[in-house]
Amino acid sequence: MRLVLAFSCFFRLLFGRKLHPDVAAYLPDQLKALPAPEPKPEPKAKPEPEARPEPKPEPRPEPPPKEDRAKNAAQHHKDGALTLLAILQREGRLVDFLRESLDGHDDAAIGAAARDVHRGCKKAIDEHFSLEPMMPGQEEERVTVPRGFDPAEIRLIGEARGEPPFKGTLRHHGWRAADTRLPGLAEGVDRTVIAPAEVEV
Repeated sequence: MRLVLAFSCFFRLLFGRKLHPDVAAYLPDQLKALPAPEPKPEPKAKPEPEARPEPKPEPRPEPPPKEDRAKNAAQHHKDGALTLLAILQREGRLVDFLRESLDGHDDAAIGAAARDVHRGCKKAIDEHFSLEPMMPGQEEERVTVPRGFDPAEIRLIGEARGEPPFKGTLRHHGWRAADTRLPGLAEGVDRTVIAPAEVEV
Protein backbone atom coordinates (compact mmCIF):
# COMPACT_ATOMS: atom_id res chain seq x y z
CA MET A 1 0.00 0.00 0.00
CA ARG A 2 2.78 2.43 0.90
CA LEU A 3 4.62 1.66 -2.33
CA VAL A 4 1.51 2.40 -4.42
CA LEU A 5 0.86 5.60 -2.45
CA ALA A 6 4.46 6.72 -2.95
CA PHE A 7 4.21 6.22 -6.72
CA SER A 8 0.91 8.07 -6.69
CA CYS A 9 2.42 11.01 -4.80
CA PHE A 10 5.42 11.12 -7.14
CA PHE A 11 3.30 11.40 -10.28
CA ARG A 12 0.83 13.80 -8.65
CA LEU A 13 3.68 16.12 -7.68
CA LEU A 14 5.23 15.71 -11.11
CA PHE A 15 2.11 16.89 -12.88
CA GLY A 16 1.17 19.53 -10.31
CA ARG A 17 -1.86 17.80 -8.83
CA LYS A 18 -2.96 17.65 -5.16
CA LEU A 19 -1.72 14.79 -2.95
CA HIS A 20 -4.04 12.04 -1.83
CA PRO A 21 -5.61 12.67 1.67
CA ASP A 22 -4.12 9.38 2.96
CA VAL A 23 -0.64 10.90 2.69
CA ALA A 24 -1.28 13.07 5.77
CA ALA A 25 -1.09 10.03 8.05
CA TYR A 26 2.56 9.45 7.05
CA LEU A 27 3.75 13.06 7.40
CA PRO A 28 5.67 14.35 10.47
CA ASP A 29 3.76 16.51 12.94
CA GLN A 30 5.73 19.65 11.90
CA LEU A 31 4.57 19.37 8.30
CA LYS A 32 0.97 18.74 9.33
CA ALA A 33 0.93 22.08 11.20
CA LEU A 34 2.06 24.05 8.12
CA PRO A 35 -0.67 25.96 6.36
CA ALA A 36 -1.62 24.77 2.98
CA PRO A 37 0.15 26.75 0.23
CA GLU A 38 -1.95 29.33 -1.43
CA PRO A 39 -2.67 28.57 -5.02
CA LYS A 40 -0.61 30.63 -7.38
CA PRO A 41 -2.68 33.10 -9.34
CA GLU A 42 -2.85 32.25 -12.96
CA PRO A 43 -0.98 34.73 -15.09
CA LYS A 44 -3.25 37.22 -16.69
CA ALA A 45 -3.43 37.02 -20.39
CA LYS A 46 -1.83 39.99 -22.03
CA PRO A 47 -4.39 42.11 -23.77
CA GLU A 48 -4.06 41.87 -27.47
CA PRO A 49 -2.89 45.12 -29.01
CA GLU A 50 -5.63 47.05 -30.63
CA ALA A 51 -5.52 46.82 -34.35
CA ARG A 52 -4.59 50.19 -35.68
CA PRO A 53 -6.41 51.24 -38.79
CA GLU A 54 -4.15 51.33 -41.79
CA PRO A 55 -3.41 54.89 -42.86
CA LYS A 56 -5.32 55.80 -45.93
CA PRO A 57 -3.11 56.95 -48.80
CA GLU A 58 -3.45 60.62 -49.52
CA PRO A 59 -5.34 61.20 -52.72
CA ARG A 60 -3.09 62.32 -55.53
CA PRO A 61 -4.13 65.52 -57.23
CA GLU A 62 -5.61 64.71 -60.56
CA PRO A 63 -3.90 66.39 -63.52
CA PRO A 64 -6.00 68.99 -65.28
CA PRO A 65 -7.89 67.74 -68.31
CA LYS A 66 -6.19 68.00 -71.69
CA GLU A 67 -8.57 70.77 -72.72
CA ASP A 68 -7.56 72.87 -69.69
CA ARG A 69 -3.84 72.23 -70.34
CA ALA A 70 -4.29 73.28 -73.97
CA LYS A 71 -6.10 76.46 -72.89
CA ASN A 72 -3.39 77.27 -70.33
CA ALA A 73 -0.63 76.75 -72.91
CA ALA A 74 -2.45 78.89 -75.48
CA GLN A 75 -2.99 81.64 -72.89
CA HIS A 76 0.69 81.47 -71.88
CA HIS A 77 1.82 81.88 -75.51
CA LYS A 78 -0.63 84.73 -75.98
CA ASP A 79 0.62 86.51 -72.86
CA GLY A 80 4.24 86.09 -74.00
CA ALA A 81 3.48 87.51 -77.46
CA LEU A 82 1.67 90.52 -75.98
CA THR A 83 4.54 91.11 -73.55
CA LEU A 84 7.09 91.07 -76.38
CA LEU A 85 4.99 93.46 -78.45
CA ALA A 86 4.75 95.82 -75.47
CA ILE A 87 8.55 95.73 -75.06
CA LEU A 88 9.15 96.52 -78.74
CA GLN A 89 6.69 99.40 -78.52
CA ARG A 90 8.27 100.78 -75.36
CA GLU A 91 11.86 100.57 -76.59
CA GLY A 92 11.47 101.20 -80.33
CA ARG A 93 7.92 102.55 -80.86
CA LEU A 94 7.48 99.69 -83.35
CA VAL A 95 3.68 99.71 -83.25
CA ASP A 96 3.57 103.46 -83.89
CA PHE A 97 5.94 103.09 -86.84
CA LEU A 98 4.01 100.21 -88.41
CA ARG A 99 0.58 101.73 -87.86
CA GLU A 100 1.48 105.10 -89.37
CA SER A 101 1.00 105.59 -93.10
CA LEU A 102 4.23 106.35 -94.95
CA ASP A 103 2.44 108.06 -97.78
CA GLY A 104 3.36 111.72 -97.92
CA HIS A 105 6.73 111.24 -96.24
CA ASP A 106 9.94 111.45 -98.23
CA ASP A 107 12.60 108.79 -98.02
CA ALA A 108 14.83 110.90 -95.78
CA ALA A 109 12.11 111.28 -93.14
CA ILE A 110 11.24 107.58 -93.33
CA GLY A 111 14.91 106.65 -93.04
CA ALA A 112 15.40 108.84 -89.98
CA ALA A 113 12.33 107.31 -88.27
CA ALA A 114 13.41 103.78 -89.22
CA ARG A 115 16.84 104.41 -87.69
CA ASP A 116 15.29 105.22 -84.30
CA VAL A 117 12.94 102.22 -84.49
CA HIS A 118 15.84 99.94 -85.43
CA ARG A 119 17.97 101.18 -82.53
CA GLY A 120 15.23 100.69 -79.93
CA CYS A 121 14.01 97.31 -81.21
CA LYS A 122 17.57 95.98 -81.43
CA LYS A 123 18.13 96.99 -77.82
CA ALA A 124 14.98 95.13 -76.76
CA ILE A 125 15.89 91.99 -78.72
CA ASP A 126 19.47 91.91 -77.40
CA GLU A 127 18.24 92.41 -73.84
CA HIS A 128 15.61 89.66 -73.83
CA PHE A 129 16.90 87.07 -76.34
CA SER A 130 20.12 85.25 -77.19
CA LEU A 131 19.98 84.43 -80.92
CA GLU A 132 22.22 82.18 -82.98
CA PRO A 133 22.19 81.18 -86.67
CA MET A 134 20.13 78.09 -87.44
CA MET A 135 22.61 76.92 -90.08
CA PRO A 136 26.32 77.81 -90.04
CA GLY A 137 27.89 79.47 -93.03
CA GLN A 138 27.77 82.76 -94.89
CA GLU A 139 24.86 83.65 -97.11
CA GLU A 140 25.34 82.90 -100.80
CA GLU A 141 27.75 80.06 -99.94
CA ARG A 142 27.27 76.49 -101.14
CA VAL A 143 25.97 74.24 -98.36
CA THR A 144 24.77 70.66 -97.93
CA VAL A 145 21.39 69.79 -96.40
CA PRO A 146 21.95 66.50 -94.53
CA ARG A 147 19.78 63.42 -94.63
CA GLY A 148 17.00 63.42 -92.00
CA PHE A 149 16.94 67.24 -91.66
CA ASP A 150 14.07 68.91 -89.80
CA PRO A 151 11.80 70.87 -92.19
CA ALA A 152 11.04 73.26 -89.32
CA GLU A 153 14.73 74.20 -89.17
CA ILE A 154 15.66 74.18 -92.88
CA ARG A 155 13.23 75.26 -95.60
CA LEU A 156 14.07 74.22 -99.12
CA ILE A 157 13.50 76.86 -101.81
CA GLY A 158 13.03 75.79 -105.39
CA GLU A 159 12.47 72.26 -106.65
CA ALA A 160 14.10 69.44 -104.71
CA ARG A 161 14.49 66.12 -106.55
CA GLY A 162 15.44 62.77 -105.13
CA GLU A 163 16.41 62.07 -101.56
CA PRO A 164 18.72 64.13 -99.31
CA PRO A 165 21.44 65.08 -98.86
CA PHE A 166 20.83 68.15 -101.05
CA LYS A 167 23.37 70.70 -102.23
CA GLY A 168 22.33 74.29 -102.66
CA THR A 169 23.01 77.98 -101.99
CA LEU A 170 22.39 79.41 -98.50
CA ARG A 171 20.02 82.33 -98.94
CA HIS A 172 19.40 82.93 -95.22
CA HIS A 173 20.99 81.19 -92.26
CA GLY A 174 17.86 81.45 -90.10
CA TRP A 175 17.70 82.22 -86.39
CA ARG A 176 17.30 80.13 -83.24
CA ALA A 177 16.51 81.55 -79.79
CA ALA A 178 19.20 79.98 -77.60
CA ASP A 179 17.86 81.78 -74.52
CA THR A 180 14.76 83.81 -73.66
CA ARG A 181 14.60 86.34 -70.83
CA LEU A 182 11.12 87.82 -70.97
CA PRO A 183 10.04 89.50 -67.73
CA GLY A 184 7.67 87.68 -65.40
CA LEU A 185 3.98 88.21 -65.98
CA ALA A 186 2.43 89.74 -62.86
CA GLU A 187 -1.06 88.70 -61.89
CA GLY A 188 -3.90 91.14 -62.38
CA VAL A 189 -2.20 93.06 -65.21
CA ASP A 190 -4.14 93.54 -68.44
CA ARG A 191 -1.93 91.92 -71.07
CA THR A 192 -3.80 93.57 -73.92
CA VAL A 193 -2.45 97.02 -72.94
CA ILE A 194 0.52 97.34 -75.30
CA ALA A 195 1.15 100.97 -74.44
CA PRO A 196 -0.87 103.24 -72.14
CA ALA A 197 -2.40 106.42 -73.45
CA GLU A 198 -0.43 109.55 -72.58
CA VAL A 199 -2.24 112.73 -71.57
CA GLU A 200 -0.41 115.97 -70.85
CA VAL A 201 -2.20 118.19 -68.33
